[in-house]
Amino acid sequence: MILINVKYTVKDGQAEEFLEAVGEFTAATRAEEGNLWFDWYRSTENENEVLLVEAFKDDAGEAHVSSDHFAAGLEAMKPFLTATPQIISRTVDGEGWDRMGELKVD
Repeated sequence: MILINVKYTVKDGQAEEFLEAVGEFTAATRAEEGNLWFDWYRSTENENEVLLVEAFKDDAGEAHVSSDHFAAGLEAMKPFLTATPQIISRTVDGEGWDRMGELKVD
């Protein structure tokens, strides 16, 4: 699968508005064939940092970045950002979450 983490730094006090602005992009991406997950998280240490964790089946990445909603999503983000987002994008084995070996809960 293709596993992607993108870290966004938004303007002071605009994280909630940012998440609202990417709502349609989020819904459209989650509906894509081959999308495994597309989840947003807020930093507990920096209120202006938002993290996107997304995953796609190996053959779905090109369709995602070529879609109309991808381009629209990028445009919706721009007014809220203070810097170019940071990204980690890797192909990894599997198509889902595994159980953590170091911590087991019965």
